[in-house]
Formats: sequence, C-alpha cells, structure tokens
Amino acid sequence: MAVVLLLVCLFTYVIFFVLSPDPAVQICGKNCTPEAIDRIRANLGLDEPFRTQFWTFLTGLFAGRAYGTGANAIECAAPCLGYSFQTSQPVTDMILQRLPVSATVAVGAAVLWLLAGVAAGLLSAVKEGRFADRFIAGLTLTGMSVPNYVLALSLQFLLVVTLGWLPFPQAVPFAEDPGQWFLNFLMPWTVLSIGAAAVYTRLTRANVIETLQENYVRTARAKGLSPGLVWRRHALRPALTPIVTIFGMDFAGLLGGALITETVFGLNGVGKLAADSITKNDQPVIMGVTLLAAFLVVVGNMVVDLLYTAIDPRVRVGSAT
Repeated sequence: MAVVLLLVCLFTYVIFFVLSPDPAVQICGKNCTPEAIDRIRANLGLDEPFRTQFWTFLTGLFAGRAYGTGANAIECAAPCLGYSFQTSQPVTDMILQRLPVSATVAVGAAVLWLLAGVAAGLLSAVKEGRFADRFIAGLTLTGMSVPNYVLALSLQFLLVVTLGWLPFPQAVPFAEDPGQWFLNFLMPWTVLSIGAAAVYTRLTRANVIETLQENYVRTARAKGLSPGLVWRRHALRPALTPIVTIFGMDFAGLLGGALITETVFGLNGVGKLAADSITKNDQPVIMGVTLLAAFLVVVGNMVVDLLYTAIDPRVRVGSAT
C-alpha cells in the first residue's frame, strides 16, 4: 500500500509539474516579466532539482511546508497539497469543503446499487431460465447501455422541468431540512446507482449460480434445509466475495468525486471541483483530487481484503493452514 501510494505521488507530480507547462508562467499571467516569473519559481521551489522538489512535496504531505523564505514565507499545514493557481486558496481546504457533498452522493448511490443489485441478482439466479430471469436480464442490459450523462439529463428534464416532482438538485444540509435533503439528492443517487446496480446484478447472478453447484450446497439441500436458507446462508455469502471487491473500489473511487453526475446536476462536490479545475488548468487542485482518489481506492482495496475473512469462512481456514 505504501509503495503504491508513493508511486502514485511520483507519477502525479511528474505529470503535473514536470511534463505540464511552467506553473510560474500560469500564475504570473499575461504581460509578465521574466523577473516576476523567476521570483514565483523561486517561491514555489521550482528552481530546485527535481529530486529536491519531489522530496519537499512529499514531506509537505506529512509535515507541511513553507512557500518562499524570510518574512514573506507562507506556511502550508499538513497535508499540504499546495495553493490554487486561480483562487490562491489551500487545495486541502478546497477539497475538504467539497468532500461532504461527494460523500453524500457516494453513500446514497452505493446503498441503492448494492441493495438493488444483490437482490435482483439473487432473484435472477433463483429463477434461472424463467420469465423473471429474462426480465431482469433485459433491465440490466438497458441499465448498462445508457450513459450517466444521458440518464441525468433525461431525468432532469422529465422530473424537474416537465412534471415538477423534484427540485433541481442542490446541496441542502441534512440538519437544515431532511426532506429537502433527500429530494435534492434522489436524482444523483438514482443516476449513479442504475448502471452500477446492473453490473452487480449480473455479477451476483453468475456467482450464485456457480455456488449452487458446490458440494456443500448439495449437502445442505440433502439435509432438508429450506430453499431460502440454502440460498441466503450457503449460496449468497460465498458469492459476495467478488462483489465486495468491486464494491470497495467503486465506492472509494466515487468518494473521490462523481465528475459527470456532479457537473450535470451542478453539485459542488469534489468531482465538480475537478471538472472546473481541468477547464481552468489549475494544476495543484487537479493533482490534489487525483491523489485523494488514488488514496481512497488503495485504502478501500485494503479494507476489502480484511473483510474477506468475515464474509467467507473458507478464507479464514485457508489463511490458518
């Protein structure tokens, strides 16, 4: 985990501060003198060797750093991701301000797609070859085929503009008005969950059908256990292992911002922040969001590995032997 995060930091720093245009020129703007560019480059430490620059950036993540020297030095507290080229705000503060909105979108969508996907997949496996199975297969194919931005614009036009059933999504705090909070986030949750639920449905169906062929499931049936108990306890739990794997990475990645959905609905989350920063070529903000997303995915993957033993007892037995 530490090695992966270190490599991510290295590659990200190379892409945004070595291969990209000179940050000092972008900060200084048009009609800037070479002296001013050199002064900005010195304050940012860009006149140092690459190894020194990267080490300063890396230590700034854990211990903070100072930009400039002497009385004009600006302290950046850990974790220091630099300052925005456009607003001069600390990147860490900008991300933390937007993170609650992205977390709300991610948690709500994850709950919807996990419950719907697992339930539909289990039903489809139990009814294999019947009408319910074919009907669910058609729904999953449709859900996987429609892009998020098309679905978001269509729901927005239908439910907000035409029918007026829902308000245009805004980040209303839960403590302020729980009802409006739910209604405002309902469309983003739905848009993000439909495609993911379709994937989880197909994966759950395939895993449950495969697990039902195992010898221990046949033994459970031979003992006279009810079909519902066999499906829930003996077939579903082992089939959840690959589902938990992709859920951990999907959820962690979504915490880093749902760029398309947040942009379409105008929600000021981390994804919207990334989209705006890409448009303005605000390198420190883009790099900060990239590092956050990578960190969350790596941590999510580690948490999933730890959860395997709680979900599937065979993992505990295998590790013990």
